Amino acid sequence: MTPDELWGGVYEEVSKVVVGQGEVLRQIFAGLLANGHVLIEGVPGIAKTLMAKALARALGLNFSRIQFTPDLMPSDVTGTMVYEMQSATFRFKRGPIFTNILLADEINRTPPKTQAALLEAMEERQVTVDGTPHLLPKPFFVLATLNPIEYEGTYPLPEAQLDRFLLKVIVDYPDENHEREILLHSHKGVDIHRRVEMEVQPVADAEKVLAAQAAVDNVTVVEEVFNYIASLVRQSRQLFAIRLGASPRAGVYWLRVSKAWAALQGRDFVIPDDVKNVAKPILRHRLILKPEAELEGLTPDAVIDGLLDSVPVPR
Repeated sequence: MTPDELWGGVYEEVSKVVVGQGEVLRQIFAGLLANGHVLIEGVPGIAKTLMAKALARALGLNFSRIQFTPDLMPSDVTGTMVYEMQSATFRFKRGPIFTNILLADEINRTPPKTQAALLEAMEERQVTVDGTPHLLPKPFFVLATLNPIEYEGTYPLPEAQLDRFLLKVIVDYPDENHEREILLHSHKGVDIHRRVEMEVQPVADAEKVLAAQAAVDNVTVVEEVFNYIASLVRQSRQLFAIRLGASPRAGVYWLRVSKAWAALQGRDFVIPDDVKNVAKPILRHRLILKPEAELEGLTPDAVIDGLLDSVPVPR
């Protein structure tokens, strides 16, 4: 099963319960194919949790959800050593992070110490407890949610934590027709989370997801596209509005997601449009604007539009 075939089957199932978020789902799926993690920002009530559940169900993968709270401890995420009376030994009890798709709900509501519990897992696909590393299942994919309007009782994510996320995806309100469709679904009286189990059918498994990720690695990139990404990354550091531009790691991630985006279109080669289509989710959480630019009302997305206009597109 090719990546675009896998995406087609998954989208058909997920769209049974998630309405009006096709582009968001495509970006999240590109993050999965690129073997990265995705940060989702959106106001409450727009199906962020539902998307994660439905995606895991359609992919046939194990799913865990952690509600991040101020009193959450690192061991609540990774697991802890427990003493067994019968054998008089300690045994590692795995935490909810040992899954294929992990939903870290409202990740900025927990202190930095607990946020840091995810760092090793996201980067190295393992957790270390009492000096012993424990490998995580494959694939391992973190979806973390942020509420953009509530700041009381939150802990801003440090740059090192933000950089672990391959993409930052913005979830907006559905349009009028989709909102009406949501109301019609609700009118049937079936709980939406029960509908995930009743209507969404698995169309894949862990082996098929890993095979799709391997296929993305084999997507061809010509020299002109390499040069285009390098020019964009370097130009991002020269923009007047930017205090901190894209790092070399951001360029590596940009290339990886561009390859995944090409595979989703059924191509085995990257074109400049692939690079442009994933620019905002790749860069919006990595660019730091100057204070005067923010005072003028500039947003990272607007700056990224200017960046794309400033660098010639290769033929």
